Amino acid sequence: MDRLTSMAVFVRAVDLGSFAAAADALEMSGPMVGKHVRFLEDRLGVRLLNRTTRRQSLTEAGQAYYERCRAVLAEADAADAVVSDARSEPRGRLRVTMPALLGRHCIAPLLMKLARKYPHLELDLSFGDPIADIIEAGYDLAIRTGDLDDQSGLIARRIASQRMVVCGARSYLRNHGRPKSIDDLAAHQAIIYRRSGRVRPWLFPQEGGPPREIMPAGRLRLDDLEAIADAAMQGMGLAWLPYWLVRERLDTGALVRLFSDQPEFLYECHALWPRSPRLPPKVRTAVDTLAAALPKLMT
Repeated sequence: MDRLTSMAVFVRAVDLGSFAAAADALEMSGPMVGKHVRFLEDRLGVRLLNRTTRRQSLTEAGQAYYERCRAVLAEADAADAVVSDARSEPRGRLRVTMPALLGRHCIAPLLMKLARKYPHLELDLSFGDPIADIIEAGYDLAIRTGDLDDQSGLIARRIASQRMVVCGARSYLRNHGRPKSIDDLAAHQAIIYRRSGRVRPWLFPQEGGPPREIMPAGRLRLDDLEAIADAAMQGMGLAWLPYWLVRERLDTGALVRLFSDQPEFLYECHALWPRSPRLPPKVRTAVDTLAAALPKLMT
């Protein structure tokens, strides 16, 4: 007999309280239930159940074996579920929250491809600043950059790194000179990124320590990175921006990258989702897709 099958029969007989009830539930004969239990007892060399015409009870060894059987069967079911999930097609509504600009340029196009591939998958996408509680808001998945806040009840996976570069227009550099080092930035006009009422410093890696913070000075304060890139193209000042956002502007010469010999600061990009015993195929597929494709869009 198959040992795992006999374990399942034994557990069902204990749970239901009799061989007859287990036989009905498993659609087999009562004698066959007894055969499975005796197979285990003969194999182990101990009695698992004390049975009379009126009742049955576990022996001390039977109680310990029953607990372990339940754990083994649960693990077997979980292993089957992994394979089943891997083969099942993503379906249902996938609710995702993401930063607006990164979402429009990088995340949403990848998720749209996923929706075209899987016709039973629905997308419900939210673009904007991070929300306080992903679980309470009912999101399946969140994309976040930079340091993560409280992750209680969440699973986080790093899916890409966002490179930051300093750049400016040729017209600005002709009029104001080209900074040769990070220290020279103090003498230049910056286009400042202000979000949620706070000015975001420019960060530069330092070997063996925390990043160096430069608080930019300038007369333009904007809360949209794409607007900052546009202003930089017009020669209004230097900008510190994600490489993926200004790649085409750098390639065409509309903007010039500065400090190319310096290491770039990296904002880590994470996918977060509510902790659960089984990851739904729609979430797993979305996260795997983003982890595979997003780094290519950011380099």
